[in-house]
Amino acid sequence: MKKIFEVAGLLLLIQGVGGLLHEWFDWFPLTGLVTRLGFLNGYEVFADIVLTVVGCAVLIASDRVTDR
Repeated sequence: MKKIFEVAGLLLLIQGVGGLLHEWFDWFPLTGLVTRLGFLNGYEVFADIVLTVVGCAVLIASDRVTDR
């Protein structure tokens, strides 16, 4: 279970940071998941920041999960 949280947190973090780099510098065109969602038009930077923060939170929380 811990590995699932670590992978999910890492994917969220990569999407968030990659999306911010895509918005600000037009880098990483493949990580623009937020740009492909139509209902987030105009809020891409905010959504990428939220993805980054949630990814960090999931990675931190994954340390609390114990494998049995």
